[in-house]
Amino acid sequence: MADNIPTIKNSYEIDPIKHERSGSVREVGSQAIWSLSSCKPGFGVEQLRDERIDTYWQSDGQLPHLVNIQFQRKTTVSDIYIFTDYKLDESYTPSRISIRVGKHFNDLQEIEVVMLSEPSGWVHVPIKDIRDKPIRMFMVQIAVTSNHQNGRDTHIRQIQIHSPTECQNIAINNFNTFSTVALQQFSTIR
Repeated sequence: MADNIPTIKNSYEIDPIKHERSGSVREVGSQAIWSLSSCKPGFGVEQLRDERIDTYWQSDGQLPHLVNIQFQRKTTVSDIYIFTDYKLDESYTPSRISIRVGKHFNDLQEIEVVMLSEPSGWVHVPIKDIRDKPIRMFMVQIAVTSNHQNGRDTHIRQIQIHSPTECQNIAINNFNTFSTVALQQFSTIR
């Protein structure tokens, strides 16, 4: 697996909100229970999920540093977005991240390892199975396994979890195929 590890250098052009606005995905992190392996007081889950890039989670312990995201029901996840800023955080910036998924803590499987090279901005990690489809799961674990400059603690400024929207739009678009004037009135749903 080490041969196929992608390295991400620069991520200024990635915008997870743009993907949400397109209607193809939605952010589902608010539906999960979040926990951390450790954190400094005032630098925990609240800061990780507050939608502000000037706040951050700071770990306080030994590597690996873990972010556990548990859903109450099986959830399809297609993308994970992680905001880091090497310019501000230097040795606190993750350099290697492992993404693990499963039903619970005891059956997590590593599905992706991402190497980061001085990232500043959003890092996009697509979550796909071997058939290139989004994965249904109860739990995601994001593990920071190493930091830049051999740093001990880590800073992550934001994490977003995206799920594809339902395929209901396909059925709605089929209304446009009506050929008579009488049936075209059903082409728009109020």
